Amino acid sequence: MTSRCAWPGEDPLYVAYHDTEWGVPEYDDRALYEKLVLDGFQAGLAWITILRKRENFRAAFDGFDPETIAGYGEADIARLLGDAGIVRSRAKIEAAIAGARAWCDIQASDRSFSERLWGFVDGAPRQNRFVSMADVPTETDESRAMSKELKRFGFKFCGPVIVYAFMQAVGMVNDHVTGCFRHAELCGPG
Repeated sequence: MTSRCAWPGEDPLYVAYHDTEWGVPEYDDRALYEKLVLDGFQAGLAWITILRKRENFRAAFDGFDPETIAGYGEADIARLLGDAGIVRSRAKIEAAIAGARAWCDIQASDRSFSERLWGFVDGAPRQNRFVSMADVPTETDESRAMSKELKRFGFKFCGPVIVYAFMQAVGMVNDHVTGCFRHAELCGPG
């Protein structure tokens, strides 16, 4: 029997996400924007809710193309508010649009979105060695600093707890518990 983190339970979609995606280092600028926006939409909800709606989100938000989303206006907001396939929160939809505009500003700056975010962990995943999920923090100095930087650029729904969940999801930190088969796989050789 495969030993894994307990949080995905028995749900096949959640297990597949845990086994193949969560904690895998992601460096693609657009993919990082998508994951940050989805973590923002998750605020107050269970991640599995967002995971089940992820394909609907991708369709509704033009494949999470930040340059396209940056141009969204009231008609797009109305369309999204009417889409039962996503989380219909005006504040979160407006945050996704503001985030797309911020993403474009960052891309036009001296460092890409990926370089800027990965800079908070010196460009490489932090290899934590937690025995139990109870040992895993909900926020860190790095997530607080990243949250502050994202807010400075205009992102919303990116407090330090949301940002830490994002850091876990995109592999900036390896928070698979040490007894989970993915922990060793993501630590790499040595």
